[in-house]
Amino acid sequence: MFAEVEIIGEENLPTHGPVIVVANHFHFADPAVLILLLPWHLEFLAGTQRPAAPNQLTASLPELWGVYNVQRGTSSRYAFNASSAIMRQNGILAIFPEGGAWAEVLRPARPGVPLITAMSQAPILPIGIDGMTNFFPLRPLFNRPKITLTVGKPFGPYHVTGRGKERRDQLDQIGEEVMQKIAELLPPEQRGILADDPKLVEEARAVSDFPWD
Repeated sequence: MFAEVEIIGEENLPTHGPVIVVANHFHFADPAVLILLLPWHLEFLAGTQRPAAPNQLTASLPELWGVYNVQRGTSSRYAFNASSAIMRQNGILAIFPEGGAWAEVLRPARPGVPLITAMSQAPILPIGIDGMTNFFPLRPLFNRPKITLTVGKPFGPYHVTGRGKERRDQLDQIGEEVMQKIAELLPPEQRGILADDPKLVEEARAVSDFPWD
């Protein structure tokens, strides 16, 4: 293999679904490493546009393993229905809550992710991916980069009640908790908006917005 790979916390991997896998997204090829290293068939939610991919060929790769495409910035009923169907069949759904790979630090969860996790009533498995940004371009075998997957303990499911602001506040809290679980699995310098260093938090906020709007 072109990289040295380590999986930490493998004992936290559930034996079956339904499960929602959530992970940081710092590189366009993050889905590929999850597919290669995790022991199940994964279903993905992904944006219809993939501007972080370096070319059209790599942008089309997700279609090979199968994704449910979601229009960015919308509350896609299709995404919610697809997620519910996967959970009813005890499937494994993978979501990158940040909504795209345009920075190498953790950013806030996009609004739809908390709603999907709450509606699915499925446990959530957090994973920290470290090292993918060093993978390309490919290196000689004697100088292989290291990729680490750190698997956290499953948490949830979540229940949301009320309407209006009360419901919105609960969903915002879910999003923050999801990102906190992922942040705990990353090196401190990659924790972005959840870093202990105020300077790192400020830098992460500066790159939190989707840059291709």
